[in-house]
Amino acid sequence: MNYSATVKGKNFSFGNLRMLMAKASPRRAADELAGLAAESEVERAVAQQLLADAPLRLFIEEPLIAPERDEVSRLILEQQDTAAFVPIAGLTVGGFRDWLLADSSDLSALAPGLMPEMAAAVSKIMRNQDLIAVARRCRVTSRFRNTIGLPGRLSTRLQPNHPTDDPRGIAASILDGLMYGSGDAVIGINPATDNLENVHVLLTLLDEIIRRHEIPTQSCVLSHVTTSIELMRRGAPVDLVFQSIAGTEAANRSFGIDLAILREAKAMAESLNRGGAGNQVMYFETGQGSALSANAHHGVDAQTCEARAYAVAREFSPLLVNTVVGFIGPEYLYDGKQIIRAGLEDHFCGKLLGLPMGCDICYTNHAEADQNDMDNLLTLLGVAGCSYIMGIPGSDDVMLAYQSTSFHDALYLRQLLGLRPAPEFEDWLERMGIFDGGNRLADNRFKAPLLSNFSGLAGLPS
Repeated sequence: MNYSATVKGKNFSFGNLRMLMAKASPRRAADELAGLAAESEVERAVAQQLLADAPLRLFIEEPLIAPERDEVSRLILEQQDTAAFVPIAGLTVGGFRDWLLADSSDLSALAPGLMPEMAAAVSKIMRNQDLIAVARRCRVTSRFRNTIGLPGRLSTRLQPNHPTDDPRGIAASILDGLMYGSGDAVIGINPATDNLENVHVLLTLLDEIIRRHEIPTQSCVLSHVTTSIELMRRGAPVDLVFQSIAGTEAANRSFGIDLAILREAKAMAESLNRGGAGNQVMYFETGQGSALSANAHHGVDAQTCEARAYAVAREFSPLLVNTVVGFIGPEYLYDGKQIIRAGLEDHFCGKLLGLPMGCDICYTNHAEADQNDMDNLLTLLGVAGCSYIMGIPGSDDVMLAYQSTSFHDALYLRQLLGLRPAPEFEDWLERMGIFDGGNRLADNRFKAPLLSNFSGLAGLPS
């Protein structure tokens, strides 16, 4: 394919498909930092036009990162289902966009045939409303102790982080979240200290809370996968195995992982059979810019590297995947506009590739963004059918020092769009007197038995 064009007498030339993809990306601080971004809006528009004319088959014929040097590239080629690819095999990237917007059928059968680079490419020539409209039709369900991702449902991760991992502080935040209907996706703690003894204490605390109150949800301490493996060997109550992942072998190596380690962890967790509704045991987080941070992007733009991480995720049939969209900082997503766009891209690509996709709608305090930007992204992702969001006390994570979404934000989105928690969790909320049966907080929920039964747990006062 010819990667060049002349516009008003000026020649624009792109050396290969990888460069064309980077130049076609919407403006992104990460790509500017990496020296990959378009130098002008005219160059970006020309690259997008050329990309729109590129055949989808080109991504099979011209891998962006050579498979002989990258296990993620090999995985992507091995994953592709040629039969599932047939309906779109003759399309260009632009034709694929038109097909996605015109077709009204279930898109789940398409996912195995798609390479992540194809999803990334089509997203680069789509407006925000296109990303929302198509993602809304991509429904993906996953199951452990409850069912996440059903139509008309919005789940939340209850994130009770504490700067010193104090069990009392964590338990208080968990109680706070449960009283607002949060926690059906997972009750998940980012440990301040990732050592075996500390993580074991936190896992035991979560397990006790869930078992004592018969909560149909799952727990996770977001420690390194090798910590989880060792704790499973020691008999710790591990529900979900967590790991941050990226879209290149070298970037994953910087996290201290490879595909073999993830396979080992998945097999161990499945063997515990701790689920009930299902046994999807993996929880992955991603974020645009992680490959750049590790100097492991191979000249591939940040958003395409992010989409490639979804190939890693889908290899392990996870219960949960979410992009921590604004967490890395303004060096990679400079302002609210870039964070909003990235969040919609990530959700679209993940869902199109068949993942149970959530989003940590967040920003750091030195970014050119504020909570109003997060309100906008929250609402847009709700319309787009996002599977789950974060629930953090006051939307302020005092351990990780960033801003996300609160328990109240989830209530707002559920009420605005008529969404409900996971069905098993919703039934529990009603039995506990926290919800009133009409998808609303009960007026007398502070008289619910959960409050009195929580007393004495982790030293909490009655």
